[in-house]
Amino acid sequence: MDSLLKPDRSGLLVALAAGGTLALVLIAQYGFGLPPCEMCHWQRWPHIAALVLGLAALALPRWRAPLLGLAALSFTITGGIGVFHAGVEWKWWQGLTSCSSTSTATTLEDLRAQLMAAPVVRCDEAAIRVLGLSMAGWNALWSAALAAFALLAARRAAKGTA
Repeated sequence: MDSLLKPDRSGLLVALAAGGTLALVLIAQYGFGLPPCEMCHWQRWPHIAALVLGLAALALPRWRAPLLGLAALSFTITGGIGVFHAGVEWKWWQGLTSCSSTSTATTLEDLRAQLMAAPVVRCDEAAIRVLGLSMAGWNALWSAALAAFALLAARRAAKGTA
């Protein structure tokens, strides 16, 4: 584990973990036909931020510790969204009460056609469960582990230990 936490490798590992997570959800979406709901999209943004922060930590050694700390915060945020989303799926609390739209329709007929063709993706129903957990639940667990790793790497980088 110590060799993985070397400051010169930690940014790369954070970027690879975030990028791999994003690749996995895109494969689920486009390869297996599991369209994301709005909260699924919310969980992706902090992973994108962690990817960028990890690459920045790799490229900017002087700023490595704070960048890895921000990556840990990004993983914590996406994990928190994952916990909330999983709770909505398990009906522990209410989720969103509104919908969002990315419609580009200019006429009522175009809008009607887009609405009829669009899949209905509910935030309170898991598209798939693996070992009893939805993708949101797995994101919460995985992101907690990544946050701990990034935080530990940030602390080691701040101390200058290899």
